Amino acid sequence: MSPASGTHTAGRPIRLPRSARRKQLLEAAQEVFVAQGYHAAAMDDIAERAGVSKPVLYQHFPGKLDLYLALLDTHCDAIIEKMRTAMSSSADNKMRVAGAISAYFDFVDHESEAFRLVFESDLRNDPAVRERVERVERGCVEAITETIMADTGLGRERAELLAAGLCGAAEIAARFWLTGGRQIAKPEAEALLVALSWRGIASFPLQGGEPAIS
Repeated sequence: MSPASGTHTAGRPIRLPRSARRKQLLEAAQEVFVAQGYHAAAMDDIAERAGVSKPVLYQHFPGKLDLYLALLDTHCDAIIEKMRTAMSSSADNKMRVAGAISAYFDFVDHESEAFRLVFESDLRNDPAVRERVERVERGCVEAITETIMADTGLGRERAELLAAGLCGAAEIAARFWLTGGRQIAKPEAEALLVALSWRGIASFPLQGGEPAIS
């Protein structure tokens, strides 16, 4: 595998700023973890992919798990933020549903395949990994729950169940679409799921008795 670009000049390694080096190492680690899974990946592989020595790698990350958790933190925070943005960027509830579904499709369809670290990890039995995966689920559900509660007046328990259903459907459908080879164009796939989800969610009236369908 070729070393990461910008790592060597005239045979000598370039001294990158610490933040840039950390980013470079995380990118290399992500490629290796996605391709091989956590258990099969080795620090040697990651160092080689990054074009650095193992001592340099260990200066930034004490071990393989530290690298993995750092990547999970980055991607878990990103998808939760996408969900919060989807809920806050519009007052139109159908657009919110579309935004929530699009967040999952975008994450799953990204060329980095980082979703595999979150949704398909071979290390989910590790407490630290499990905590982060559960944080994604809680964070996405919570973002939608608050919107459902505010708009419908439903109690938290019922709103959470509806939010969990929407998140679960979006995640599973997006992964199914990808695994199936993207046989349907992404915008159409998202629109199909929006139509299915909106028919159900729109049946709950807004507070004040107004119909939820605009």
